[in-house]
Amino acid sequence: MSASPTPEAILRRLEWTVIRRLDGMLHGDYRTLFRGYGLDLADLREYQHNDDVRHIDWNVTARMQVPYVREFNEEREVAAWFLLDLSPSVDFGSEGVRKRNVASEFVAVLARLLTRHGNRVGALFYGTDVDLMIPTRTGRRHVLHILHAMRTRPTVVARATPTDLDVLLRAGYDAIRRRSLVFVVSDFISRPGWAATLAHLAQRHEVIAVRLYDPLERELPDLGLLVIQDSETGEQIFVDTHDKGFRKRFARLAEAREEELRGAFRNAGVDALELSTDDDLADAIMRFADLRKRRSQLAAGGGVPQHLGVA
Repeated sequence: MSASPTPEAILRRLEWTVIRRLDGMLHGDYRTLFRGYGLDLADLREYQHNDDVRHIDWNVTARMQVPYVREFNEEREVAAWFLLDLSPSVDFGSEGVRKRNVASEFVAVLARLLTRHGNRVGALFYGTDVDLMIPTRTGRRHVLHILHAMRTRPTVVARATPTDLDVLLRAGYDAIRRRSLVFVVSDFISRPGWAATLAHLAQRHEVIAVRLYDPLERELPDLGLLVIQDSETGEQIFVDTHDKGFRKRFARLAEAREEELRGAFRNAGVDALELSTDDDLADAIMRFADLRKRRSQLAAGGGVPQHLGVA
């Protein structure tokens, strides 16, 4: 059996296959990807026609009964944090690609894109609890340090209680004091209660939810009789995927979960980057960048972004 590739080999491959593509497609315009790129609050003033509605300060607006917007000073450098959910469910993946692998490649790509422009990146790691923090630094060596910590981290064995994503989000809120870019990298398979903390975190930082998933989590093929194990708790059940009714019920429950997740992200004012184990990483990032760019253009023209729209 061949040895696993080293972090250096992985990063070098990504630099040639993904990062070079993204550099060419983004043309250095990282503001299409990071809406709040390197901004510090400078002042508040009354809303004027054609102001970006995303900059409305709703708390001040409610007090003054007149719309107020936040004005920012742009900084040349930005700090970015990766809140990494590496609980047991991220070790699932079909076709030989685990969600953990997708997460590590995403972090390597984004961290390298940021540090190449002098920005700093750091990370918080969650398995059964938040057990590791890597402070923000810049440079390729630091990216390798984060990637090495992700790739060599022991797999968390199944346990009696499921993941509690709220623990990771609260740790991020407490640890990250200065306004930053925050990537919450998770499959969001967790005990409920994290959505309010995500919204709280998004009030202070520019937050992007990086949602990992595998196609088999949304729709089961007809594979006959199977034993399915809950990767979080270790519980096993025997199912018949040949049963069309069972597959339909599974799909309905999966779609209900999708709706719940979309609602949580929307209510928190957080955009979600969806990363599938069968997707092309560069294409997924570019689709996300294009979506945010279109929303920004609509907002600048007086339109209302989707996450502020009235249902």
